[in-house]
Amino acid sequence: MNISDCSELLCESLTNNSGYFFRKGKMLERGKTQFQTYEVWDTPELGRLFRLDGYFMTSERDEFFYHENMIHPALVTHPEPKTVLIIGGGDGGSAEEVFKHPSVERIVLVELDKGVIDLARRYFGSIHRGSLDDTRIEILIEDGLKYVREIGPGKREKFDLIVLDLTDPIGPAVELYTSRFMADCKTLLSDGGMFVLHIGSPFFEPERVTYIMTNLNSVFHIVAPYFAYMPVYGTVWGMACASDSMDPREMKKPVVDEIIRERSLSHLQYYNGSVHEAGFALPEYMIKTLYP
Repeated sequence: MNISDCSELLCESLTNNSGYFFRKGKMLERGKTQFQTYEVWDTPELGRLFRLDGYFMTSERDEFFYHENMIHPALVTHPEPKTVLIIGGGDGGSAEEVFKHPSVERIVLVELDKGVIDLARRYFGSIHRGSLDDTRIEILIEDGLKYVREIGPGKREKFDLIVLDLTDPIGPAVELYTSRFMADCKTLLSDGGMFVLHIGSPFFEPERVTYIMTNLNSVFHIVAPYFAYMPVYGTVWGMACASDSMDPREMKKPVVDEIIRERSLSHLQYYNGSVHEAGFALPEYMIKTLYP
């Protein structure tokens, strides 16, 4: 493979010594929102590709790796999910997966950066599939930290699932990965409610994974980490589902497949009963990172 012309590549580092790339293709838009710089590319490998502050966020062709894994293990475990809070998730991909569950009545999506939602509406209809304009969604342009600590409790609203669909824990997002914020989110969960977030790469970012898992374990009785390869992130990526009463690891393949059939979960490209069960199987190096 000839990669001698690096000017044609979009690159991202995994560590100081490693990284990955995609060929650029056509620039569709570049600019700054109130909070961050952005780029939208039409790439030959992943179709339309979205970057924030130089980091790959999502793409048309592989978004299902991330969004299906973020949403369905928890919602399939819940017997009848009705209310969901998404912090971040301005591309609408997580909301689109949530709405596949017929019992869902309401999503509150709290996104700090309106510019992300505007870009999603302009360029990423194949990701949100109209979910950002569904009558069951309330979109708040708000700091997720403020909402959880001030506005959410004031509304006395409880959620069956809270999803942190965020950028990595750097800059303004750092506080949203702390045990204090996780505990604040827990107060907004209904009985049997679950909390989901991504925890990073266990190979390239083991310290980050250990830190987030330690925080989760200090707040919730049950923490179930699981992993999948994410093409746009260039590595195996971790997520975790936390709760005080619900454990997705107890859901076996036949049960998951039956729930998928009963709920008529449509257009799944990644998630099924086998994937659900296998995602919680942990190699030894991950176990040592997760539980040092």
